[in-house]
Amino acid sequence: MKTFDYDDIQLVPNKCVIKSRKEADTSIEFGPHRFKIPVVPANMESVINEDLAVWLAQNGYYYVMHRFEPATRAAFIKHMHDRGLFASISVGIKDDEYQFIDLLKSEQLVPEYITIDVAHGHSDYVIKMIQYIKKQLPESFVTAGNLATPDAVRELENAGADATKIGVGPGKACITKLKTGFGTGGWQLSALRWCSKAARKPLIADGGIRHNGDIAKSIRFGASMVMIGSLLAGHLESPGHIITIDGKRYKQYWGSASEVQKGAYRNVEGKQMLVPFRGSIKDTLREMQEDLQSSISYAGGRDLESIRKVDYEIVKNSIMDGDY
Repeated sequence: MKTFDYDDIQLVPNKCVIKSRKEADTSIEFGPHRFKIPVVPANMESVINEDLAVWLAQNGYYYVMHRFEPATRAAFIKHMHDRGLFASISVGIKDDEYQFIDLLKSEQLVPEYITIDVAHGHSDYVIKMIQYIKKQLPESFVTAGNLATPDAVRELENAGADATKIGVGPGKACITKLKTGFGTGGWQLSALRWCSKAARKPLIADGGIRHNGDIAKSIRFGASMVMIGSLLAGHLESPGHIITIDGKRYKQYWGSASEVQKGAYRNVEGKQMLVPFRGSIKDTLREMQEDLQSSISYAGGRDLESIRKVDYEIVKNSIMDGDY
């Protein structure tokens, strides 16, 4: 198998068929809804909170609420539904999560989307949770992950997952590859390509996105949705306080398996860092959409599907040559 990552690939242009990039349709149908762009902020406590989830849902973007305040999740679903918005939550695989699913069923609180959020998703316990959710809440669209291999995708799809999430440790705040020796760090894009050959249902590419063009590359190699952490942290609407150092503004960003998140140094596979303050997230999301429209124009089409058909070249880390 050829292994490569985002910086190793350039997509090859086709003849443009649209007069203006504004004509390009970046929308994607994912589960029961269609969204403006195939981008979702990572379900991390340093990236999303309830206020941002509301804004995203109101403005046509997909979101996944994190699972780190478990006692608030039922109320969150109610609040979203009371506003006429879709509810998208995360769960784990501990025993009390089964009680939570039972609670949702008994109170007829059915979130439109449930993401089973586990660092190593190719697990008997993840499969068990998929099956339980689909039995108790069959109307919920279930995404399960995270995964790295076609075998994992097949097993979770066969268990009933409606989508799977690809990426073990390629994120900027993740040190899984250093702490364990395992993961898709350094070959995340080819892992996505490999998994897409087995997938019959949508894939979410999760981690390793450093530039807006990486969204198009993810689409090319099989993603329906692209989960982004560090590039969507650090905004006015992001959780956390603005920190000023030497006249420059930053916000904190930390991994879900970091000491900060866990509250103790135990099985730590993430780190904390500062990311530049980027202003309003609406401007970043608009820029991502505009860049994706440009990608569609270069692909020679009118919508995201055209990106899936383009040729590519493996250039092995030479994209940024001369730019540093």
